[in-house]
Amino acid sequence: MYVSRGAGTRAAAAVLGAALLLAGCSSGDGGDGGEQQDDGTGIAQQPKETDPFWVNPDSNAARQVKEYEKAGKTAEAQQIRKLAEQPTAEWISPENPEEQARGFTEAAVKANRDALLVVYNIPHRDCGQFSSGGAADGDAYRTFVDRVAAGIGDRPATVILEPDAVLHMVDNCTPQQFHEERYNLLKGAVEKLTSLKSTRVYLDAGNAGWGKPDEIFGPLKRAGIDQADGFAVNVSNYYDTAQSITYGKELSSKVGGKPFVIDTSRNGNGPYDGGDPNKRWCNPPGRALGENPTTETADPLVDAYIWVKRPGESDGECKGGPKAGQWWPAHALELAQASDRK
Repeated sequence: MYVSRGAGTRAAAAVLGAALLLAGCSSGDGGDGGEQQDDGTGIAQQPKETDPFWVNPDSNAARQVKEYEKAGKTAEAQQIRKLAEQPTAEWISPENPEEQARGFTEAAVKANRDALLVVYNIPHRDCGQFSSGGAADGDAYRTFVDRVAAGIGDRPATVILEPDAVLHMVDNCTPQQFHEERYNLLKGAVEKLTSLKSTRVYLDAGNAGWGKPDEIFGPLKRAGIDQADGFAVNVSNYYDTAQSITYGKELSSKVGGKPFVIDTSRNGNGPYDGGDPNKRWCNPPGRALGENPTTETADPLVDAYIWVKRPGESDGECKGGPKAGQWWPAHALELAQASDRK
């Protein structure tokens, strides 16, 4: 109803990519930047002191850079580099979750960075919309979380936990009969993941457009926010950073002063206000990249600006887009070019 994310079906490719990185295509010395990291693209890590998250040199954006350069499309390649050179979250899909989590975290450690992961597999996910699916039942979900945790181990990771899972209970998009189990599953996931030595967990808490902190703070508590490291706002959405900070600070005051992170991946031009009001979140035109990921933010309550939704991936089959989570080169180029005009 609000955001379709689409973890995609890239499990096999993701694991293969991570394996290739570990075989020697990642960082040469684990330093703070400047390493050659992909076959000919020169994708390097950002300075660790301001941006500690791992840049995947085998991302869709990095591959697109390589493809454009091969075709002699230098201008297009330079635009897509804006995406390829920033760290973006890896969405752990249900197939081989342990191998994925291990591959991404090991590659990040090799580059002397932290992995940024999204756990998005709650049963009855996305209310049957573009990103519907999720684990078959509670036991399957617990097994999935256990496998993710086993894959992460003691390596540093920041996990964004279950986009929309709490929000869709508050707005009753998720049927009432599933609420109690979902609260228990979320709380269990928070407990499991925060028990890991070097993992930080941010529970998803909606966005400024929804804007009802008075209604969501109680459900967040039931879902385990007290044990989590904080919460995430604007995941896969377009509300600008100032709006997101206002929303996050109001919500923080109701959950014990917890800090939060903001998804700035596509919020450079703010939200779209045209077309069907119920579909404005789905591949809206005229959007732009937002602030680059960093831990140097405008407010002490904001732990980081991060790119959770990978720019250039579709929100779903709307406005000419492919399935949710699939790479869409034309959309990626539009986002990058629009960021020049902000």
